[in-house]
Amino acid sequence: MMINACIGNALKSISRSRQRFLAVALACLLVSAGFSLPVAAADAGPFDHVVEHQLKNGLKVLLLREARAPIISLQVWYRVGSRNEELGKTGISHLNEHMMFKGTKKYGPKDFSRLIQKAGGDDNAFTGRDYTAYFENGPKTELTRWLEMEADRMRNLRVSQADFDTEKKVVLEERRLRTEDDPISFLQEEVMAAAFKAHPYQWPVIGWFHDIESITREEFLQRYRQYYEPNNCTVVVVGDIEPQETLKQIELAFGAIPAGPEPPKVTALEPRQYGERRVVVHREAQFPFIMMLYHTPNWQDQDAYPLEVLARILSQGRSSRLYHNLVYKQHLALDVGADYNFDHIDPSVFTIYGQPLPGKTVEQVEAALNTEVKRLQTEQVGAKELQKVKNQAVAGFYMRLDSLFYRGMLLGKLETVAKWTLIKDFVPKIMQVTAADVQRVAKKYLVADNRNVGILSPIKTEKPKMERFKSGGQVH
Repeated sequence: MMINACIGNALKSISRSRQRFLAVALACLLVSAGFSLPVAAADAGPFDHVVEHQLKNGLKVLLLREARAPIISLQVWYRVGSRNEELGKTGISHLNEHMMFKGTKKYGPKDFSRLIQKAGGDDNAFTGRDYTAYFENGPKTELTRWLEMEADRMRNLRVSQADFDTEKKVVLEERRLRTEDDPISFLQEEVMAAAFKAHPYQWPVIGWFHDIESITREEFLQRYRQYYEPNNCTVVVVGDIEPQETLKQIELAFGAIPAGPEPPKVTALEPRQYGERRVVVHREAQFPFIMMLYHTPNWQDQDAYPLEVLARILSQGRSSRLYHNLVYKQHLALDVGADYNFDHIDPSVFTIYGQPLPGKTVEQVEAALNTEVKRLQTEQVGAKELQKVKNQAVAGFYMRLDSLFYRGMLLGKLETVAKWTLIKDFVPKIMQVTAADVQRVAKKYLVADNRNVGILSPIKTEKPKMERFKSGGQVH
């Protein structure tokens, strides 16, 4: 307590930006020491000055000034992802993302990225289950042009039949490379398809192979017109900007685009699971693999924060329970981990996974993983271990905020799936999690009737493959 008080008093005498820097450094030191991160250091308020605005056409705008360097991150987030698809047309959102680089009447197919790179910037896009996002990072002097270019391709995209056919082949090859030829990614798809039987989270973001093949140019154009509307979009700018001037620039670029009809709502709800589901995949692979998926709520539920802490207790660093016990102590696994996907519009899953060492079996790893889960359900986490994990979470949060792109991504993603102000809840609510909370959510969600197990059973091959668990969306 005395150390925390001294740190808090010292921070009051220095500048706000310096406070933020020291908060990160102190958090890192306190993680290893096991001390509690002081609230004064944690609450640096990096999102206190977000400017929120909405144009008359429904376009949402979020601006955050950070003047450390003359650079900006411009991000355009559309509320459309694989969640907004249907069986038979899966993958169309990701395909649409690829087509957005094919040019307009004003900018040719290769002009968009070429102009950005010529100015010293970089651009790309990514598709997730709940969103599709486009971004440009670089000198602030290019903001006006980049806004105009993004507004242009929001409404004036031009894709010939030849370009459409060519790019569809690119996406099919991407699926072959990232999923068909990657046994663990393939396993993950199969387990998600088993875990969700009513909700569109059941299919992969990139889509099923045959569905991608069957999508027509007319279907793509219809979807583009349906979802790429200002009233279905959030524009985020973070960096060395004057917010009011930037608002004028955004109004000039996007203001004349009329609002479109409200896109159709996704009404599917995943019913409660009443028993374990198991999937076995036989693929060429060097080693077996196991993953266990449990249905869990998203960020808008108060259980999200204890679940996030629980995931970190299991797998945050080499001192975590899974690594220490299964890799270091018992020599059972090459790789282990846990992942909690809470940043979705609808409830998603909590994942625990492991890959046995040569000579060990999936059954042994599964039993060891279940032992660690049982331990969380029957024994409360000790105060020192709990505080260590909280400190890690807070330190990691602030260290990632050093990136303008990451700040923009947090704003854009959360505004798309829920509300951006949830960012402000993360640190205080993580720090409020108790050992009883962790035990409670472990008992509530990590149970057999709520479990979906996937096992990769290798068919031996002479070709070596690098196998690692992957999660997240598709990047262009």
